[in-house]
Amino acid sequence: MVRPLIALAAVASVAALSPAPLAAQDAGGASALTRADVETIVREYLIANPEVLEEAFTALQVKRQEQAQSERAEALALVRDDLESGQYGAVLGNPEGDVTMVEFFDYNCGYCRRALSDMHDLIESDPNLRVVMMELPVLGEGSVRAAAVSIAVMKVAPGSYAAFHDALLSTDGRADDEAAFAVVDELGLPREEIEVAMRSDAVREVVSESTRMARLLQIEGTPSYVIGGAVEQGAVGVDQLRARINQQRCGADAC
Repeated sequence: MVRPLIALAAVASVAALSPAPLAAQDAGGASALTRADVETIVREYLIANPEVLEEAFTALQVKRQEQAQSERAEALALVRDDLESGQYGAVLGNPEGDVTMVEFFDYNCGYCRRALSDMHDLIESDPNLRVVMMELPVLGEGSVRAAAVSIAVMKVAPGSYAAFHDALLSTDGRADDEAAFAVVDELGLPREEIEVAMRSDAVREVVSESTRMARLLQIEGTPSYVIGGAVEQGAVGVDQLRARINQQRCGADAC
């Protein structure tokens, strides 16, 4: 049913480009097909076959999804080394794991807070999983300030990052630098060193690079995950993440 629509649309396009009548030959001789004639034919056809519009819209969606996937795959090939290196995000789980899962998160993201248990479940159940936590502070100035403290903790006290991350992401209320430093004090971390580090160019570079890579991968929110060549956006749940990990490891949903 799509082909007749395409043919009619093509005729309509030609009619729209030319103010002159379109010449058409038939067995009885020459006749003129005007723009108004074409518009009437197209209109009547679409009224009689409205499902064609749905088919065309579905085909357009599929085409756009395929284009986005192709662009994302190209971008992922460019940023994969930086994304998985641990240079711009803390590494949790097994540092030598055979599969790396990258999570983009924001400390003020409610879905990220609920998905924290998913990451714990995956790390506890999979001793060969490597996780890289990428800061993506998209929910306001408080998120930016909390991320700066978090990155500073990663650089000053990397062994305490996991405890800091869990505590801040589990804190009730708005996450900002004040809330982050409350966790720093609770854990007994070197506050003055962290305060100096959070104002450094190195911390700003981490946020800038994380944001750049997320943009290239067309990541629009948190949490989002990158596992192999797959990008999962949203709190998709532990089962779907585990299936993606297994697909990367052995080519099947379950290994």
